[in-house]
Amino acid sequence: MHIATPGRAAIVANPTRLADAAASRARIAEGCAVAGWDAPVWLETTPTDPGTGMAREAVAHGATLVCALGGDGTVRAVAAALAGTRTPLGLLPAGTGNLLARNLGVPVDSLTRALDVALTGTDRPIDVGRLVLDGDEGSAHVFLVMAGMGFDADIMASAPEHLKKRMGWPAYVVSMLQNLNGERFGVRLTFDDDPPIRRRTRAIVVGNCGRLTGGFVLLPEAEVDDGYLDAVMLAPSGVVGWAAVAARMLTKQRKGHRRVEHRRLTRLTVTADEPQHTQVDGDPIGRARTVTAGVESSALLVRVRRRS
Repeated sequence: MHIATPGRAAIVANPTRLADAAASRARIAEGCAVAGWDAPVWLETTPTDPGTGMAREAVAHGATLVCALGGDGTVRAVAAALAGTRTPLGLLPAGTGNLLARNLGVPVDSLTRALDVALTGTDRPIDVGRLVLDGDEGSAHVFLVMAGMGFDADIMASAPEHLKKRMGWPAYVVSMLQNLNGERFGVRLTFDDDPPIRRRTRAIVVGNCGRLTGGFVLLPEAEVDDGYLDAVMLAPSGVVGWAAVAARMLTKQRKGHRRVEHRRLTRLTVTADEPQHTQVDGDPIGRARTVTAGVESSALLVRVRRRS
């Protein structure tokens, strides 16, 4: 790991996630000054650009660190620009789930402490996932945590935005309860070079790391830097079936319920009988019949806590 040295940080901020953008900006500027860094560059996302363009601009102008100040969507957008470069990503969580930060041990409840990690931590190379919908390679979606089709994407698509802003992650619990009785759907799955298999499932999730909010671990053996993605297929029936699956997730067991299958892969193609909702890192990205997930090993540097 490379230990951070002072330079100039660019902050890609999602203003819709900030209660007081001016106060956050002032706190970050002060933190940079105290740490011996140059005054940070402040760039705000827009409805048409969630952060990718701003991050590319920051790299082009010599930023030595680009921080995403927002939720997992902002992190994902910034990472799309930084993947394949040597410019590290700093995490300043201000969203609902903040899943990458949770999985990497970056503070999610203090901007000051998260900024300290970004400015003084170490650079950790992690894998990057890419999801392609219906064969459209030109619009691949980066994901750092998890991508999915079916139940999990249904939850993301139907969670009301006003509840997310007011309640945070419990808004997803409301949406989950509304979708528990959805029907299973037929899929054909191809893992790497294996022959295709058929399943009836309620959800297929492929991930780079496995920890969710609320103490749940969906992919207990997933590692962000092992060069693989992990997948889980969930096919419970009704509320009782989901309760059994949830119990296994809380105990972090890979074997799981009899309707839970885990696989490790570098490439997965899923073709559903009918189009299904899809999501990347908690953001719904529309319906698709075919999704292909792949991994780029050690493609992104992320600033994490320095080991003692």
